[in-house]
Amino acid sequence: MALYEHVFLARQDISAQQVDALVEQYKGVIEANGGKVGRVENWGLKSLTYRIKKNRKAHYVLVDIDAPAAAVQEMERQMRISEDVLRYMTIAVEKHEEGPSAMMQKRDRDDRGPREGGDRGPRREFGDRPPRRDGDFQRGPRPDRAPREDRA
Repeated sequence: MALYEHVFLARQDISAQQVDALVEQYKGVIEANGGKVGRVENWGLKSLTYRIKKNRKAHYVLVDIDAPAAAVQEMERQMRISEDVLRYMTIAVEKHEEGPSAMMQKRDRDDRGPREGGDRGPRREFGDRPPRRDGDFQRGPRPDRAPREDRA
């Protein structure tokens, strides 16, 4: 059997319990076709980069699957039919990751080390410019101009 990581997005207006019911439904499809479901991570309700079927947000769910290709195809077929699933993506992997996914390892700003000079970097002093070279243009006093001929 092959290993897969499957992510799907569910509509924003369904509840968390309904998302869990969807996960159980698709878990049943995989198991009925001879597969196993490993880790299931509910990433929660997140904003979408662009609207999908008039939705600005979606419930994100990650599922690790160990199943034959036919089981995954049947699950994807049922997801295409479902009105609650906006998008899905299944990727074949060599092995499943151990521990939480990158989305669940979200670090706070406080956990990161301090940056040099605060948020903006080191401050420059005003007098730290190198001296001008001799050949550089330097503005001097303006010479007097003669009156223009068309206005005289």
